[in-house]
Amino acid sequence: MKQMVEVVNCTIEREMHYQTARVLQFKINYPQFQSVDFLAVVNRMNRYYKCKADAFQRYCECQLYRAAVKDYKYAVANGFPVREYEAQVNYTVTYNQNCAVSLYFDGYQFTGGAHGNTVRTSQTWNLQTGCRITLRQLFPRGVDYKKLIIETVKRQIASQIQNGTNYYFDNYEKLVDQTFQPCNFYLMPNQLAVYFQQYDIAPYSSGIPVFLIPYTKSGIIPPSCQCR
Repeated sequence: MKQMVEVVNCTIEREMHYQTARVLQFKINYPQFQSVDFLAVVNRMNRYYKCKADAFQRYCECQLYRAAVKDYKYAVANGFPVREYEAQVNYTVTYNQNCAVSLYFDGYQFTGGAHGNTVRTSQTWNLQTGCRITLRQLFPRGVDYKKLIIETVKRQIASQIQNGTNYYFDNYEKLVDQTFQPCNFYLMPNQLAVYFQQYDIAPYSSGIPVFLIPYTKSGIIPPSCQCR
């Protein structure tokens, strides 16, 4: 399948010091898209992602740096090990066809403790309109898509637990109901991916739980291939 747009990776990275000690390093990867057929739309997308990257850079250079310096001073004053702060943003384009682009971002931060924390976000774009595609738009009118997805997720979790392929909290059914977010999805060529954040329904060791739902078995309507 022909790709709708070309993707160019851009990076912002910096090491930040307090006196002679490096207390923070961050690296932000973000996409910039190129297309002759969808020039106005990709320009809008590019502004969106550049603004998001710039905002995270400001957060790192201001709030996160101040917190890193504060922890550094406290650790030195009390003879504790110094923990260098780290922040990274990476993205993956999962769908680039049929007049749509879908991608997710993983934002990782380490600010001390046993391990860092990752938060995932995602967007799916209609290249003809320049608007974001919602989860509701992927299902036929009248379908209770939330119920369908939640029931599918619960069945997959039960199967994984039975097979010993993953670990979840004992009350995962209640947690799935409470933490499911319709914005937490992205498209793949043959299936929809729905995800939950770390700790939502499973321990840290399980990572970010992702559940794949094939288009052909769920009534999902993937983006149309009829592009102008």
